[in-house]
Amino acid sequence: MSIASISESIEYPESDGEPMGETDLHRDWMVRILEILRQRYRGQRVYIASDLLVYYEEGNPSKFVVPDDFIVLDCDPGRRRIFKIWEERRVPDVVFEVTSHSSRRIDTVKKPVIYEQMGVKEYYLYDPTCDYLDPALQGFRMTDGCLKQIAQVNGVLRCETLQLGLRLVDGDLEFFDLRTGELAVDEAESEREAKELEREAREREQEARLRAEAKNRELMLEIEQLKRRLGEE
Repeated sequence: MSIASISESIEYPESDGEPMGETDLHRDWMVRILEILRQRYRGQRVYIASDLLVYYEEGNPSKFVVPDDFIVLDCDPGRRRIFKIWEERRVPDVVFEVTSHSSRRIDTVKKPVIYEQMGVKEYYLYDPTCDYLDPALQGFRMTDGCLKQIAQVNGVLRCETLQLGLRLVDGDLEFFDLRTGELAVDEAESEREAKELEREAREREQEARLRAEAKNRELMLEIEQLKRRLGEE
């Protein structure tokens, strides 16, 4: 049997048997980060996933990692059951982990080694409770073959790979475009913003129309008054 046949016959499980997240808060943030990234890269050749098994050594199904959220640029965005880096010929460009009590050691000790080995460009840790990480938002960037911690500047971490800024506002994680400063939001928030902009545009249009009508009435009144004066003369 050929090596290729042996590799194809190996089973790569779709679940590690562990539950998703530890609390509703951590699960909600995993989903929120996923949806923000999906909205930002909608319609583009980018793959984004959450809580998906990533296998990083062909032929060895024990070599896997499960990022909370990850993004792969220049990659088919189609749905997957697992992600094998040797088949995709791509590795996650940026990984996000939502740290909890049970995952703190894995997120800060075990996973960074794996992500470094895989060649992940940037790695971010967020503790929504501010109980397990200090600071609660941390970032690491691949430099000279190692993931080295990124210094915050005015409370902001720069994700150069995605051109996104990350910051905490009252403990909540915010993403914003480094070029425009515009907040990155999920689909629901984007739709609400669009509706709000439409409402404001309608209100401005109505105010402009009312001002024009009022100005027109003033002009008509002035014309009538002018006609009366001329008639009296």
